Amino acid sequence: MIGPASGIRLKVCMAGEAAVGKTSLIRRYVLDEYDDRYLATLGTKITKRTLTVQDPRGPGTLTVHAILWDIMGTSTLRDLLKEAYYHGAEGIFTVADKTRRETLGAIDSWVASIRSVAGDIPTVGLVNKQDLEPDPAFASGEIEAFFEKRGWPWMYTSAKTGSGVEEAFQRLVEAILTARPRT
Repeated sequence: MIGPASGIRLKVCMAGEAAVGKTSLIRRYVLDEYDDRYLATLGTKITKRTLTVQDPRGPGTLTVHAILWDIMGTSTLRDLLKEAYYHGAEGIFTVADKTRRETLGAIDSWVASIRSVAGDIPTVGLVNKQDLEPDPAFASGEIEAFFEKRGWPWMYTSAKTGSGVEEAFQRLVEAILTARPRT
């Protein structure tokens, strides 16, 4: 599975409520495209992107095949499919919607579900829809405090404009590669 010619395969799970932008972030990252129409993910969807990254453990680069698992944003499906969906996951993107405060609090149950199968794997928080006005119910510093309390790096993204998307994926891939046991 891991060899110099084949590269490294990394399974990354997208986590978060419906309509936070999980599918749009993947589409922006893999195809550099955005579509304003809301297309609900039915079940799960798997997308792959190959990238070359600096080896976090030494000189040289690594070829990484990021396998991105997108799941319908409902707790019912999450709980039903968690064993199959999360098995072998090496990283988590938790996605909240800057325009819907309740999506931030929902992240904890998503991460708990994934970690119950995959263990304590690297997690990066994304607060999507940076191009829109924030939910006025967010208190000043609330988003920062949420992620700091959990010890997860996080950043604002916009699938629509592409802001932060490439950097977010790079950050998670580096965290996964750093956390991997040496082979």
